[in-house]
Amino acid sequence: MQKLKDTLQVYEPRMETNVTAANILLIGQIGAGKSSFFNSVDSIFRGRVMNKACSGNSERSITTMYRRYELKDSSTKKFLNFRLCDTCGFQEGFAFDAQEFSFIVCGNLPDCYRFNPLVPFESDSAGYIKKPELKDKIHCVAFVIDSSTVDVMPDKVLKHMKDLQARMTHRGLPHVVLLTKIDKICPEVDDDVSNTYTSTAVCDAVNKAAEIMGLPSAHIFPFKNYVSEPNLKTALDSLIMKALKRCLEFADDFMDEQLLRKAAEEKMNCTEVESDQNHIEKKIENMIN
Repeated sequence: MQKLKDTLQVYEPRMETNVTAANILLIGQIGAGKSSFFNSVDSIFRGRVMNKACSGNSERSITTMYRRYELKDSSTKKFLNFRLCDTCGFQEGFAFDAQEFSFIVCGNLPDCYRFNPLVPFESDSAGYIKKPELKDKIHCVAFVIDSSTVDVMPDKVLKHMKDLQARMTHRGLPHVVLLTKIDKICPEVDDDVSNTYTSTAVCDAVNKAAEIMGLPSAHIFPFKNYVSEPNLKTALDSLIMKALKRCLEFADDFMDEQLLRKAAEEKMNCTEVESDQNHIEKKIENMIN
């Protein structure tokens, strides 16, 4: 477990990306555990159970603004090179604005923007980032799903998640599922979370989440957030950090792909410019002759 933590502590996006911190976006249904996931990760690196981001099981979203949370490692007193981006949760009667979602993943939406369903964020809104760089964009998206309700997710919520997923796929944005509250679906896991990978109930929930999201089961990460525990537990830390490590690996893949795409576009533009220049020179030569 310490080796895994050490890996995350020294994580850095590749130098050629000019990105100092990977951005992982957390989205999901109200009460699924988005903010609790941030608190759990924060707890691991702070060395004690934290509750920096407000979390709860309310029918209304506790999170009302877009936040890019930085995490500090207590052993080095330095910020880690990744951020967890939190958004308001969605529910059956409220759909996440598709345009706002695009602004988030493309890096146009500023940190601390407060969501207003009556007045969505627009390109002329205050704080709009006109020319976002790769460092401003989202590099991986994590759907946070409650394992205890994965079988009874409202159709409208599922459709909304699939709509957002289609937008991610179109942009080539990697996404995973963080499957929370596994202690609620299996007594053995509730007794000892190290039983996670031998639990039939957890395995069934992973397969169900993979089925509804159309993802490989290897992209579904079951775990339990810190909620009522007074102290850190190695087994909980391990599951949470394994999920986080894979998110960062996907983020690195996305940033690499963005660099390759940029290089290809620049090469194409240079070819077009050269072709235009040759055409102009040929016309001039014909005029002279």
